[in-house]
Amino acid sequence: MTERGYEASGPGGRAGAEGQADAEVPDALPAVPFGEWPSPITAESVAAGQVRTSSPTVLGDDTWWQQSLPDEGGRTTVIHSSGGEQTALLSAPWNARTRVHEYGGRSYLPVPRAALAGQDGEEAASAPAGYELLFANYADQRLYLTSPDGQEPAPLTPDPAGPGSAALRYADLVLSPSRTEVWCVQERHDDGKVRRAIVAVPLDGSAADNADAIRILVDGFDFFAFPTPSPDGRWLAFICWNHPHMPWDGSELMVSPVQDGVAGKGRPLMGGQRESVLAPLWRDNSSLYVATDWPGWWNVYQVGLAGEPPLALFPADEEFAAPLWQLGARPFALLGDGRLAVTHGAGPARLGILDPESFELTDLDTPFAEIAMDLSADGESIAALGAGPTRWPAVIRVDAATGQCEVLLRDSAELPDEAYLPVPEEVDFEGPYGQIVHALLYRPRNPDVAGPAEARPPYVVWVHGGPTGRTSPVLDLAKAYFTSRGIGIIDVNYGGSAGYGRRYRERLRREWGVVDVLDAIAAARWAVDAPGADPARLAIRGGSAGGWTTLAAVTTGLRRGRVFSAATSLYGVSDLRSFAATTHDFESRYLDGLIGPLPGTETLYDERAPVGHVTDATCPILLLQGLDDPVVPPAQSESIAADLAAHGIPYAYLTFPGEAHGFRKTETIIAALEAELSFYGQILGFAPPGVPELKLTRPKRPKSRA
Repeated sequence: MTERGYEASGPGGRAGAEGQADAEVPDALPAVPFGEWPSPITAESVAAGQVRTSSPTVLGDDTWWQQSLPDEGGRTTVIHSSGGEQTALLSAPWNARTRVHEYGGRSYLPVPRAALAGQDGEEAASAPAGYELLFANYADQRLYLTSPDGQEPAPLTPDPAGPGSAALRYADLVLSPSRTEVWCVQERHDDGKVRRAIVAVPLDGSAADNADAIRILVDGFDFFAFPTPSPDGRWLAFICWNHPHMPWDGSELMVSPVQDGVAGKGRPLMGGQRESVLAPLWRDNSSLYVATDWPGWWNVYQVGLAGEPPLALFPADEEFAAPLWQLGARPFALLGDGRLAVTHGAGPARLGILDPESFELTDLDTPFAEIAMDLSADGESIAALGAGPTRWPAVIRVDAATGQCEVLLRDSAELPDEAYLPVPEEVDFEGPYGQIVHALLYRPRNPDVAGPAEARPPYVVWVHGGPTGRTSPVLDLAKAYFTSRGIGIIDVNYGGSAGYGRRYRERLRREWGVVDVLDAIAAARWAVDAPGADPARLAIRGGSAGGWTTLAAVTTGLRRGRVFSAATSLYGVSDLRSFAATTHDFESRYLDGLIGPLPGTETLYDERAPVGHVTDATCPILLLQGLDDPVVPPAQSESIAADLAAHGIPYAYLTFPGEAHGFRKTETIIAALEAELSFYGQILGFAPPGVPELKLTRPKRPKSRA
């Protein structure tokens, strides 16, 4: 990828290929130390903008999506939009979130009232119009059905062990061919064991008090995704895989014959241990579209049931799908005329129309820099999620025939003046051993002040989670919170990140804690050489797997010399053996590919883990942890905190009750951001105005053992 630069230098920034030329700054601007710039972007405004939208669905003139509510403790509702009016369909305490794989995904399904009335075909014309809402409720993980008219939701699945239990979970919901059931992935937790199957849940409520009314359609694999009936109901396509693989490592496309609603023995059509197949979509009753990465990138193929050779629709070094972290997202959708609405790109994804007959791909013009790989289509209408660097993420409807894009507005905080928002620059640089590393650069930017003439700004290397994730050039007010105060950011898509093909993803295979750390260090050093970061004031921060890389960079990474003066870990992994033994089932064998299988590679686990490698050269660390995190339990942060205390390294450890893997509550987002800014100020040598001072633990250093 060639470097693409945006006009991103603001007052106090540095411009030019070598990062030496000063940005043009009016003489009247006051010089204020980096990190102390006054900014209108407060932690409260960041929290107000943390509304998450997901899972768009379009049916006729109606559009639905999931939307989180930070002010209500991160509760998720479902929004219905029709005729310019938007309605939240679920009020408190209802919370539309599934916990399948702990990461969840699409948690609702609009169900036609005609189906609930037991009418189909011509009879459906006399049935009540409109839809009712089926959803998975977070507290007990039961499926419920509710009407938009405000009726109390009625359960469709049993409560397995009394109020508050979440032992039976459901996701990836689809209406059955008979329209009398919902077919979905069921996850059962029983005596420490987790089993999954594709099941049929009756819509008449008969399973609410009778678990035997839920029929198993397919089982026998560790994991399932994308249950997809054929148009005539005679086949069920699905994706499956087994431990120790993750779905981006190896998965299979299976089809099972269906007779009288009963699925027979399935047979594989594509996939394997070294091929990832995703998102089956029926073209007709005898062939499907599917994404496969066997050529090195997730491209779209047509595959038939009769054994025809798979047909590539548009071979390209681009991704047409993304790692399956959450269930239910569809990266492409079938339009009424047989064409496909697709998302594609190397890095940021665009929205396009792919014609399977002519093999032509035409991009649609939208006002968004990135379109999420989560589409729905009906007729010529496409529902999608769009985002850009200077506007709120939004749910959009696009007319495939005209290209017209309608932004479905949502309630949100007022967007700060664009002059305070950093503009992402997509940059590539050479990492270790000549490998190209991709990153996004965010320079300090504030129209009211300038940095001191001879000073260099502090920079923070941001490390995304996953590690099979990707950072995108879209609006993130948390970044603006720092850049508008004079702190630069380089957000690195280290080796292992998605969006750049399978070979780039597999740079991390057996090298977690090495490749990601070296790429983060390379990003920091590049930031010093190019945009002019202060080498004495470099920090690193990340969440989850990014927290692991952060902690490793300032412990085991010290073998490459000290680079960072401060580090922030949000629910990061610190002890590999403990993590492998205690994390949730979905990722319980993930380390087999990232490090090596146990037993047999214990030495590598011990060598790579941050715990046990804190030294006098380790920098101060801020630890932020949700106490209800099932993915990275609090013990991970507690272990590294104890190690820091034993070596006399300053640190702070903040915990947040009621938060799981990722912070959703307004008060948590505010507290975490202000603590992070205060932490950098204390360690990197500036005094941010208007921020409560974080209390650091400063343990005494142990006496030398000379």
